[in-house]
Amino acid sequence: MRILKFALVLFLTVFVAGCASKFKTYSGPEVTHVVVFKEQRTMHLLHNGKALKTYKFGLGFAPVGHKTFEGDGKTPEGQYFINRRNPNSEFHLSIGISYPNARDIAQARAAGKKPGGDIFIHGRPKKHQKGGRDWTAGCIAVTDREIETIYAMVKDGTPITIYP
Repeated sequence: MRILKFALVLFLTVFVAGCASKFKTYSGPEVTHVVVFKEQRTMHLLHNGKALKTYKFGLGFAPVGHKTFEGDGKTPEGQYFINRRNPNSEFHLSIGISYPNARDIAQARAAGKKPGGDIFIHGRPKKHQKGGRDWTAGCIAVTDREIETIYAMVKDGTPITIYP
């Protein structure tokens, strides 16, 4: 009887630990494009033009307009791609957006400023779990559960289009 109890406890411990992982797997259709509509706060993960998943999100603390320089609190607009991932992000998990591109760099330099960088799709730290909608420095923020799914579904090199 003790061996059965021990085996059951061991099984439950392993099962619960496996469920708690922030790293999900995905074996569905490939995400071929991520499309973001800032004004509607809607992001679509697409496979050949068909939405696989849709998410609501928060933006930078100054959500209207294209990011033009470091510290402006805006989220970039335009054509980019997913270019990196951070499994140890302070925002649970994060996937990087290839901002700034050559046009962004030239625009910032023409204004005598730095373009900034480190734009990600990421989760929410504890201090923003129940807070306002637009609080990032220019990133796209979803819930921790949502970023776990997005992190599994969206691969590096996936195009992302961000609309106003």
